[in-house]
Amino acid sequence: MSFMSKFESTIEKTLVPVASKLNSQRHVCAVRDAFILTFPVTMAGSLMLLINFVILSPKGFINQILRLSKVFPNIEQYQAIFTPVIKGSTDILAILVVFLVARNLAKAMGGDDLLTGITALSIFFIIYPANISIENQSYMATRFFGAQGLFVALIVGLLVAEILTRFSKNKKLEIKMPEQVPPAVARTFKILIPVIMTTVIFAISNYILLKFTEGGLHTLVYNILQAPMTALGSNAFSIILISIVCNLLWVMGIHGTNTMSAVISAMTVEPRAANLTYVTEMGTAWGAPYPITYDTYYIFGTLGGSGSTLGLIIAILLVSKLMDQREIAKLSLGCGIFNINEPVIFGLPIVLNPIMLVPFVFAPEVTSIITFSAVNFKLMPPPVYSVPWTTPAPIYQFLATGGHWTGAVVGIICLVATVLVYAPFVIASNKLAAKDTDRSGENIVNI
Repeated sequence: MSFMSKFESTIEKTLVPVASKLNSQRHVCAVRDAFILTFPVTMAGSLMLLINFVILSPKGFINQILRLSKVFPNIEQYQAIFTPVIKGSTDILAILVVFLVARNLAKAMGGDDLLTGITALSIFFIIYPANISIENQSYMATRFFGAQGLFVALIVGLLVAEILTRFSKNKKLEIKMPEQVPPAVARTFKILIPVIMTTVIFAISNYILLKFTEGGLHTLVYNILQAPMTALGSNAFSIILISIVCNLLWVMGIHGTNTMSAVISAMTVEPRAANLTYVTEMGTAWGAPYPITYDTYYIFGTLGGSGSTLGLIIAILLVSKLMDQREIAKLSLGCGIFNINEPVIFGLPIVLNPIMLVPFVFAPEVTSIITFSAVNFKLMPPPVYSVPWTTPAPIYQFLATGGHWTGAVVGIICLVATVLVYAPFVIASNKLAAKDTDRSGENIVNI
């Protein structure tokens, strides 16, 4: 059995089944899809910040280049138009997620997805920390509306969906209405008892928990789970480890980022929100509380897509003599510029290709070392602005760092580094193909 056959056999028997089950597991899917659905809202918030501090701010890069402040006096006053967008996006992320997770899981279990989502949202506030009293006025703290309440949102969403959906499938708990009753009314009465029972369970549990811990579930979960996950999400070594796993899954033909999205989101969401809040208050990314995050890796380590395959395409066009490789590279270049790399991953292919495994997995880690070093030595500001992932490099890196020129320079350096990493393996693949051709010719002669 050849090396390639052994490689494929090992992958098929061990990692592929595990990854496939994980990718289809209903709880993982519910969490993953919830974050996907909130992405447009959080992206909108990030883009509004980008407009505020790159274009409208007097110190913004675009403002200074085009001298907008001279053409439009007091242009910074228009920042007030876009600043409130953050309040309706990242600042209420936990509220959005608790509804969506419960809805997604209930849908997967065959329950009433809409009413389950509403119930989860209700319970999220039932167990929310007590109001704060200031000068005889009662106020609800918004601390756990956003990223800090995310883990409780996930727990509540998953538990409510599991409990309520199972209760609602019990015919003994169902209230049947006459046929002449409107469908919307009949729908609510059908699971009325399960909703009440689920609410009571959480209310009693919250009351008991408050006897043992101040602040209830939100504070307890944040201290036990979310704080450590946030620490992992801002640690260079854990970020590199996650990225290696994602790229290994890609080599097996499995969408690594999607498979690991639940873990990545849990690690990333609070640092990302904290950085955006800092930018909102300070007007700059310099000094952001979490300079190293998964976003730092992603923005500079996925040039052309996962595995930084734009570097591979350029390396093929520069050093490859194989016509089929060059044709695939030419066809993939347009997509690769916009960070879409399925053509090269499945066309070259990279999937189950032992020669390309090493550079595909480790080229992004080379760029991570370059990027993390640049941030740590304050050669460029942290890339804290969310930019559409299809933005070409180095414009992507330029905008992500708030329009700082060093972001573009580091992006170019990273791209050159990936070309240098891929080039020896492209040459090796050429030599292997030449040997295979020679062997094929020998076999024909012998025949």
